[in-house]
Amino acid sequence: MKEVRVGICGLGTVGGGTFNVLARNASLIAGRAGCVIRTVRVATRTWRDDIDLGDIPFSTDVMDVVNDPDVDVVVELIGGYETARELVLAAINKGKHVVTANKALIAVHGNEIFEAAGKAGVVVAYEAGVAGGIPVIKAIREGMAANRIDWLAGIINGTGNYILTEMRKGRPFNEVLQEAQDLGYAEADPTFDVEGVDAAHKLTIMASASFGVPLQFDRAYTEGISRLTPYDIAHAEMLGYRVKHLGIARRREGGIELRVHPTLVPQSHLIAQVDGVLNAILVDGDAVGQTMYYGPGAGDEATGSAVIADIVDVARNIQAGGQGRVPYLGFGPDSIEDLEVLPMEFTQSAYYLRIQAMDRPGVLAKVASILSEHGINIESIMQKESEVFDGKIPVIILTHTVQERQVNLAIEDLEALDEVDDQVIRIRAENFN
Repeated sequence: MKEVRVGICGLGTVGGGTFNVLARNASLIAGRAGCVIRTVRVATRTWRDDIDLGDIPFSTDVMDVVNDPDVDVVVELIGGYETARELVLAAINKGKHVVTANKALIAVHGNEIFEAAGKAGVVVAYEAGVAGGIPVIKAIREGMAANRIDWLAGIINGTGNYILTEMRKGRPFNEVLQEAQDLGYAEADPTFDVEGVDAAHKLTIMASASFGVPLQFDRAYTEGISRLTPYDIAHAEMLGYRVKHLGIARRREGGIELRVHPTLVPQSHLIAQVDGVLNAILVDGDAVGQTMYYGPGAGDEATGSAVIADIVDVARNIQAGGQGRVPYLGFGPDSIEDLEVLPMEFTQSAYYLRIQAMDRPGVLAKVASILSEHGINIESIMQKESEVFDGKIPVIILTHTVQERQVNLAIEDLEALDEVDDQVIRIRAENFN
């Protein structure tokens, strides 16, 4: 049986999981790949006593893997931006195929990397960079190849989903974040998770695969969950919604929406039931309709499973003489669409608005008048006399779908009212109709 030789760069959580699964399931993987897949070199900055490398050569310089003539496939699992970019481009220049789990690398430098891969005639595979063990990129690129994808939306950061799940119990954000850090779900610096940067990386990649557009991470709108309160989460529940931190990409006339933010989702929808650290992605195609992909979005062997699936694909490509998958997100150069990311003010959504208003006659009429002036229709309104405090009462409004710029203008006018105290709280809502 033929042999494809792999070099692993990085032996952290994902690298260790990848190495262990490759070793444990070697015969099963060989049967599915049609060839033996053998790890022939490993490089990592930190030695791991819990992993038995046997006689596999080991070094602390990841470029040793790239420069090893015995390596056919370089597996980049070191993370980060610049060192990973240099590593991947060096591997491509040496004619080696690349598998990576690095969503930040692909989202930010992917256009450059795929152009280089196309010229060199090698494959760059990145399934593990999005949603861990969930094979959503393969589903989009292969399973939905016949579909015009109109939109996708997903819970694509497990840390944020865990925090929002716990906040439904009335717990404050800071308390739950500390617990997530203690449990190892959140990093010491949790910014990428709780402010939506990690989700925006993943959404950028999925949008590119779905719509055939270049990667445009710098155009993605990103809003985190750190300012959400248990009060708004509870009142969203009273309205029949659950708050989830979603990445949403939607095809519109003239461009695409690309946005990450807290979102009200109907409690009856499947994605509203996804709790804890799990991920879920909805994809809507014109032929198949809505499909959902659900499972662990991180973890050593879960993500390693996706890494190895890509290695198997590359091995099949090698055996086919390099005539397999096109190394640009599954699209040939003639199918790349020139769709720009729309500015956030031109996106469309429904809205949850919370207004802290004086408890006086006529205030609701003024609020309704301002919304009407800006073309905003009210779906429902909630006001509880039991919540009057210091002469003020929260007014909660759910609107119909409207353009963001209309809501921005309405909020400016609402906050200018003498009867309105403090800022208007805004959370977008999606019904996925």
